[in-house]
Amino acid sequence: MPRQTRHSTEFSGVYFVKLANENQSFFIRYKRNGKSVEEKAGRSNEGWDAEIACLLRAERMSANDAQAGELQQDSASNAGQLWTFSKIFEKYLRLRPDLKGRENDIYRFKNYLELDFADIAPEEVTHDDVERFRHNLQNKSLKPATVRHVLELLRRLANFAVKKNYCRGLSFKLEMPKVENQKTEELTQFQLQNLLRVLEEDPDLQVSNLVRMALYTGMRRGELFELCWSDIDFHHKTITVRSAKKGQHPTIPLNEMAEKVLAEHAHVEGSSKFVFPGRAGKKRTECKRPLLRIRKNAGLPEDFRLLQGLRHVYATKLVSSGKVDLETLQSLLTQKSPLMTQRYAYLLDQRVEV
Repeated sequence: MPRQTRHSTEFSGVYFVKLANENQSFFIRYKRNGKSVEEKAGRSNEGWDAEIACLLRAERMSANDAQAGELQQDSASNAGQLWTFSKIFEKYLRLRPDLKGRENDIYRFKNYLELDFADIAPEEVTHDDVERFRHNLQNKSLKPATVRHVLELLRRLANFAVKKNYCRGLSFKLEMPKVENQKTEELTQFQLQNLLRVLEEDPDLQVSNLVRMALYTGMRRGELFELCWSDIDFHHKTITVRSAKKGQHPTIPLNEMAEKVLAEHAHVEGSSKFVFPGRAGKKRTECKRPLLRIRKNAGLPEDFRLLQGLRHVYATKLVSSGKVDLETLQSLLTQKSPLMTQRYAYLLDQRVEV
């Protein structure tokens, strides 16, 4: 398609293209990072004119100047100051306001990293420093996973500083401690019946049905939060899992129990595209309080992680029933590695013994 002719206006960097019915489409031109950029502003039948387009151009140029100024300021800062972990962490939080796990990172830095690393730069940290720090954390009787999370944050901040060209990074490879995280949570039949009873009585239908879906499909917490009505194919009885890693979107069967929950839930959720939306119909990000309430009312153990635990309950029930093998279970759980599914192999052995 040939490029339409641009006509100049009385405003610098603002042009228009003639359309049908005497309408005009306005464009603006400006420089971004030294390169010329052309952007469509809008049409005259949408209320746009050359003067409004000029204001948009000024806004774009102002934002570009501010960004350039910040880059210059960062460059000057890099040359004239020591980038300590404290300053790196402050910058890290400011540049990533929507960071998942932000509150956890703040807690780990303030309670564990700050005392030992706040006032030194990554390049000043030695391998012995980290080993002493790791040993001190372990002496505090912290869980292995907590120690790993703290060390992972230290490494992440150092890598962030290198990526932003603030300073040099660690002079050695920071190895993460291995964590045996193979806890397979189970519920007795009595506990499961109690949970189902509490779900029937709980006033929060959104969360109650979310918990039911975790039990009936084995979907992960994040996958349930991401689930949209467009992901559910009632005709072919499948669910598309959208939050699987590396952009893959596998499908899992929509079984009879899950289908019943969703059919009834359609009258509860309203107009949001999400099946279990958060506030104002947007994607849900948390449901900790109602989950704690449900767990308490059902009399479940305090260390039972409701959504994660029900994923394991779903898996153990399937394997114990003899209806699926481990390969099929891996597919149903959308697990990339068969090693993750291998934790349920002992159930196959129990079936053979019986």
